Amino acid sequence: MKKIVTLLSSVFILLNGFAQENISIIPVPVKINKNQGHFILPSVITISADDNQGLKTALADLTEHLTIPTGYHATMTNAGSAVIHIILNKSANQELGNEGYQLTVSVKNITITANQPAGIFYGVQSFLQLLPPEIGSNTRVSGIAWSAPCVTVTDYPRFGWRGLMLDVSRHFFTKEEVKKYMIQMARYKYNVLHLHLSDDQGWRIEIKSLPQLTSIGAWRVKRTGLWNEFLPTLANEKASDGGFYTQDDMREMISFAGDRNITILPEIDVPAHSLALIASFQNLSCTQLPYSVNAGFRSPVRDDNALCIGNDSVFMMLDKIFTEMAALFPCEYIHVGGDEAYKGFWSDCPKCQKRMTDEHLKNVDELQSYFVKRMEAILKSKGKKLIGWDEILEGGLAPEATVMSWRGMKGGIDAAKMNHHVVMTPWDYCYLDLYQGEASVEPPAYGICRLTDSYTYDPVPDSVDEKLILGGQGNLWTERVSNFRHVEYMTWPRGLALAEVYWSPKASRNWDDFILRMEAQFPRLDAEGIKYALSAYNVMYTPIRGKDNRSFSVKLSTEIKGLDIYYTFDGTNPDPYYPKYTGELISFPVGATQITANTFRNGKPVGKQVTIKKDDLALRLTQGRHQY
Repeated sequence: MKKIVTLLSSVFILLNGFAQENISIIPVPVKINKNQGHFILPSVITISADDNQGLKTALADLTEHLTIPTGYHATMTNAGSAVIHIILNKSANQELGNEGYQLTVSVKNITITANQPAGIFYGVQSFLQLLPPEIGSNTRVSGIAWSAPCVTVTDYPRFGWRGLMLDVSRHFFTKEEVKKYMIQMARYKYNVLHLHLSDDQGWRIEIKSLPQLTSIGAWRVKRTGLWNEFLPTLANEKASDGGFYTQDDMREMISFAGDRNITILPEIDVPAHSLALIASFQNLSCTQLPYSVNAGFRSPVRDDNALCIGNDSVFMMLDKIFTEMAALFPCEYIHVGGDEAYKGFWSDCPKCQKRMTDEHLKNVDELQSYFVKRMEAILKSKGKKLIGWDEILEGGLAPEATVMSWRGMKGGIDAAKMNHHVVMTPWDYCYLDLYQGEASVEPPAYGICRLTDSYTYDPVPDSVDEKLILGGQGNLWTERVSNFRHVEYMTWPRGLALAEVYWSPKASRNWDDFILRMEAQFPRLDAEGIKYALSAYNVMYTPIRGKDNRSFSVKLSTEIKGLDIYYTFDGTNPDPYYPKYTGELISFPVGATQITANTFRNGKPVGKQVTIKKDDLALRLTQGRHQY
C-alpha cells in the first residue's frame, strides 16, 4: 500500500509540474515549436559529445546543473546509448552563424547542434531554462518533477555585440564577484563585459612599468553614506579603501570569460575622468597640483581631472599603459573613454595653447580630437582598435574609431552616417544605475530608466544601416552601487529586457509575453541566490497640472498590466477594502498632505506600499521626467 501511495504521489507531482509549465526562455528564440510530450530526466544521465576542447565549459555547466540539484549521476558515453547528444556541425549551417544553435527535446532524448562551441553553450542555456527553476540550485532539491517540454528550437542572435558594462572604479568589486557577474550574464547570452577600469575614484589594473598607478591610484579614504555628500580627504588620513586586479588576476578573469564566450573590453578613461592617474603622477594635469584619489566628494569648483594634452609626458605614459594592456587583453578593442572633458584648463594652459598653435587647431574641441586621434594611432600600432564614448565625435572623429553612443541615439546616428561602427548605449534606455521604479521607495539614483524603457527601445534608428550597429549594452555605473548585492538588484530584471533586445528578432518583441517569461525567471534567480528588483510592480505617481496652473491631480500607474491599485489619503495601509484606482485622475482632499498606495493581484499584494507627500509631487511638476 505504501508503494502505491508513493507512486500516486510521484504521478501527482509530475502532472502538477506539467500543468504549470510554460516555455519561458529569455531571450526568446528566433523559432520555437512546442511538440507533444515531455522529456523526463533519467537518474543516470548519459551524454555524448564531440571531442572538442571548446565544449568543456558547456559540458561542465550542463553536467553540474543536471546533477547537483537532482542528486542524479551523469556520465559520458558513445552517441548510440546517450540521452543527451552534443554535436558540432561538420558542415556549417549558414543560418546559425557562429553563435546560433538548434535544440531538439523529444520524449527520448535531447540534441543540441551548432557550428561553434559558443552555439552549444547557448543551446545548453536554453535547455536548462526548460527544466524546473530549481535546476539552478547549488544543493539537492527533492520533490521536483525533473522534466522538460518537447520542443524544436532554431536560434541565433540579432547582434554580435551584447554587452553589460560594470564600473569597478567608483566601487571596487573583487575578482570572484566579477566572475559571478559573468556567470549571470552568460545565462542570458551576453557576450561582452565592459570593465570601466579607471576614473577619478580609482585605478584598477596593474601596470608593471608604472607601479604608482596601483600603489597610489587604486586607493582612497574610506567613506560610507551618500555619494557626493562625503567629506573630502582630511589631513594625514590614510587611503585604505579600494583595490586592483593584478595582471595574473585579469588573465584568470579573461580565461574565465572566454570559457563562457564573453570578451572583456577594458576601458581606461582619458583625457578626463583621470584624477586617479593624476594623483599618481601630478605632472600630467595642466595645473600640476597635488591631489588625492576622489572618495565621492563633490567639489564646489570644476574638477581638475583632465590630462594636459600639451604635455608630451602624457602620451609617453599612455603609450606605456596601452602597451601592457594590449598584450594582456585579447579583445580587439580598447575603450579610451573620452567623455565629459571640462576643457577650461586647456584654454588657460600654455602647453595646450602651444599644441593648438603647432597643430593648427582652431579650438579646444579640435584639441580633444587631436588627442583621440593620437590614442587611435597608439592603439593601432599595438594591433588594437579604438572605441570611445560619443564625445569623441567633437572636433572630428578619428579615422577608424568606433563610437559608443550614450547621450541618446544622436551620437550613434552621426557616427553611422560617417560610416563608423556604433555600439548603442543611450542612457535613458540602457543605464542600469538609474531609478527603475517609483523613486520614493528605491535606493538613491538619478534619472529614471524603467523596465519598459529598456525593453521597448531599438538599437537601430530608422535612418541608419543596421550593418553599422554592432549591437548595444547596458551600463552600470557604481557611484551609488557600493556592494555586489546591489549590482544584482540594479541589473536584473532590466538585464533580461536588454538581453532580449540584443539577441531576439525585433519582430518577436512582445511586452505581455516578456512579462510572463520574466516572472518565470524569478524562481530561477531565487534558486541561484541572485537579487533582483520588483520595481515594475510598484505604483508610480505622476502629477498632472490643473488648468488653473496652480493645482494638480495625480495619475497612478504600473508597468505590469492587470494589477489592482488601492489607495488612501489618511496615512493608513491600503488593501482591497480601500478605494480602488479606476484610471481617472484623482485629487488631494482638503487637508490631505500625502497619498499611500499599493498594488495587488488576485487580492494579494505584489508591490511595495508607497507613500509620497503632496509637496514632493508638486516638486515633480518643475522637474523633467528623468530628474527624480
